[in-house]
Amino acid sequence: MSIVPEAERPNPYSAYGAHGSVLVLNSGSSSLKYQLVNPVGGEAIAAGIVERIGETSGGSQGIVTHTFAGNRTRREVEVPDHGEALRLALGLFEEIGPRLADAGIYAVGHRVVHGGSEFSGPVVVDDDVVARIDALVPLAPLHNPANVQGIRVARELLDDVPHVAVFDTAFFSSLPAEAYTYAIDRQVAAEHDVRRYGFHGTSHQYVAGKVARVLGRRVQDLNTIVLHLGNGASASAVSGGVPIDTSMGLTPLEGLVMGTRSGDIDPAVVFHLARNAGMGIDELDRLLNKRSGVLGMAGVNDFRELRRLIDEGDEHAALAFDVYIHRLKKYVGAYAALLGRVDVIAFTAGVGENDTFVRAAVCEGLAGMGIAVDPERNTGAGSGERIISPDWTSTLVMVIPTQEELAIARQCVEAVDGQHPTAAVTSG
Repeated sequence: MSIVPEAERPNPYSAYGAHGSVLVLNSGSSSLKYQLVNPVGGEAIAAGIVERIGETSGGSQGIVTHTFAGNRTRREVEVPDHGEALRLALGLFEEIGPRLADAGIYAVGHRVVHGGSEFSGPVVVDDDVVARIDALVPLAPLHNPANVQGIRVARELLDDVPHVAVFDTAFFSSLPAEAYTYAIDRQVAAEHDVRRYGFHGTSHQYVAGKVARVLGRRVQDLNTIVLHLGNGASASAVSGGVPIDTSMGLTPLEGLVMGTRSGDIDPAVVFHLARNAGMGIDELDRLLNKRSGVLGMAGVNDFRELRRLIDEGDEHAALAFDVYIHRLKKYVGAYAALLGRVDVIAFTAGVGENDTFVRAAVCEGLAGMGIAVDPERNTGAGSGERIISPDWTSTLVMVIPTQEELAIARQCVEAVDGQHPTAAVTSG
């Protein structure tokens, strides 16, 4: 298999041209990211971020950054809440461009972290949908409240276009029961919605589909392992465009070693620290989510800094890297066993797309499984999708840049048009 040139790939989204652009919003607890996207060509027309929302006490200022037509505007202003953040963003569109009135906005898309068992695909937002997302806050107390607030504010300020919620968990809603069920008391699990939900689903779905498109294959014919490696990291096994397992669970804490999260850990560690270190629930939460992973082991979570420390002979940094790779290899092997045949391993997100050492280390020693990385292809210049495995392997190893905002924009068009997306409609 080889990459099909862009000009020779059919564009299944060409019909979206009549719909105009989509404004994608990602509301965090103290930030608002936004991007105006062309769902046909995939380009970001404009993008920006409002940071330090609600953190302007004591004389500190919020930061607004807006990028359009190659020009980057940065300002420090007071941003007391998400309402003001969106007003600032809309003001910059009006002042710097492009004017939203001229952009032909077809929909506003909202990234929502947790859809629970309620949502298996994108949904046009109404008051009932907002209430149902709000009811899922206990499953994602750090994320869903900000997502809900962002939706409410945007619906007030942009009330003349449809709004669509796109869920990080939706792609994994079709996991088989043996993959999503935890082996605990079934009544407790049912009462408290305890199961594997998975996250980064928009990225995993996009990348699995993009692999098929750039290879000129049907997504239904491919078995793919997607490794989304950023500060948060997750793996998935995708068979014929349908996920059969993923590494994150009830929350984004489970699975791979991450920038600041521990990933898989013996649950009894929590009991041990509570009993013997006197740690409470909140302290344990901060430990495992904010003070663990690569940061907890090496003192840094930027992989460029980690590599610098390794090159200087730092033993803690070297061990952190080895632990990170060891966990990744375990998941690759496990997912290869579940899939039976692996056609492609796709690296994506910040670390996956840019760190040649991680990609090489994950595949080292796997030649017996038909998996290897070609050193020259791996380290060669390139920022787009590319094959980095040698010609003899039975499994292609690829780098596929993720575009979550584009994936959200396209799902918005499908939802507004009344086309419930399926696993077959995933190509980037």
